[in-house]
Amino acid sequence: MPVTIKDVARAAGVSPSTVCRALATPDLVRAETRERVRRSAAELDYSPNRAARGLITGRTGNLGLVVPDLGNPFFPGVVKGIQARAREADHAVFLADTDEDPAAEIRLVRTLAKQVDGLVLCSPRMSEQELRGFAAQTPLVMLNRRVGRLPAITFANVDGMRQAVTHLTALGHRRIAYVAGPRASWSNRERLRGLRAAGAAAGVELTEVGPVQPQFDGGVAAADPVLAAGVTAVIAYNDVIALGLLNRFNARGIAVPAAISVIGFDDIALAAMVHPALTTVGVPMESCGRAGVDLLLGLLRDPAGFGTTRRELGTNLMVRGSTGPPPHT
Repeated sequence: MPVTIKDVARAAGVSPSTVCRALATPDLVRAETRERVRRSAAELDYSPNRAARGLITGRTGNLGLVVPDLGNPFFPGVVKGIQARAREADHAVFLADTDEDPAAEIRLVRTLAKQVDGLVLCSPRMSEQELRGFAAQTPLVMLNRRVGRLPAITFANVDGMRQAVTHLTALGHRRIAYVAGPRASWSNRERLRGLRAAGAAAGVELTEVGPVQPQFDGGVAAADPVLAAGVTAVIAYNDVIALGLLNRFNARGIAVPAAISVIGFDDIALAAMVHPALTTVGVPMESCGRAGVDLLLGLLRDPAGFGTTRRELGTNLMVRGSTGPPPHT
C-alpha cells in the first residue's frame, strides 16, 4: 500500500497537520520538528500529493520557465540550474520556448501564469511596460535582463567587456570590431556600453558591425564586414556568433589568431571544443538558474518582506587559442 501522510505523522510523532506544514510551509514549523518530519518522510519514501497540498496551501508547486531559444547553447545551461534547484525545493518546472518572438512570449507568459506559482523569464524580449504589467499580476524573476527594481539575476556584462579589452590591448591590439546582437537585447546594450567605455579608456579604435541574429549564421554573415574594416581583433556578442566568425574566416583562409583574434561571450561548452579553442568571457549559467529559483521561492514565501531582489553574478575571461598578438604590418 502507498505511504500516507498519517504514516509519516506516526513515524515522526506529530500530527498529520504538522506534517503538512513541515513539507508545504516549512518556515512555520520549528527546525527540530521539520527535520524529524523530513527524515521520516525520506525513510518511508513518502511523496506528497501535489493536488492535496495545493488545496491546503493554495499553491500548485509548479514554476513556469520561459526561454527565447533552446537551440542557443547558452540557455540549456541556465535551464539545468533552474530544474536542479526546483527539484531540490520539490517544485516542478513547466518549460516554454518562444523562438525569439516577443508576441509568442507574451502569449506563453499569460498562459503559464494561470498554472504556476511564479515565473522565471530568461532574457525576456517583451517591452519594459509589458514586463511591469506581468510583474504586478504574478511573482516573476528575470534572468539576464534588468528593468527598474523588478526581481532579476544578471551578469557583470560591463566588467566582462573590460576584461576582454584589457586582454586585447595587452597583446597590442588597437583596432577592434564588435559584432552586435539584437538591437532590443538588454545584454547587448550592456556589453556595448562596457566595450565603448573600456575602449575609450584604452585608446582603442572601435568598429561596430551589426546588429545580427544571435546565431551561427549571424556570425558567418558578419565575418566579411569585419575583415573589410581592417581590424586586428573582433569581439562577438556571444559565443555562437563567434563560432560563425571562425567558420567564415577558415573558409576564406584567414588564420586565427595570426591574422585576426576572436573573443566570444558566455563560455558555452563548444567554445573549448573548436580549433582554435575560443577565448571568451565566461558567465556562470547554472548558478544563474539556481539563483533565479532561490529568488523566486523567497518572493513566494514573503512577497512584502523579502530583502534583496536583484543580484549581479561575476564574469571571468577564459583565455584560449583564438587570441594572440596582432599581425605585423
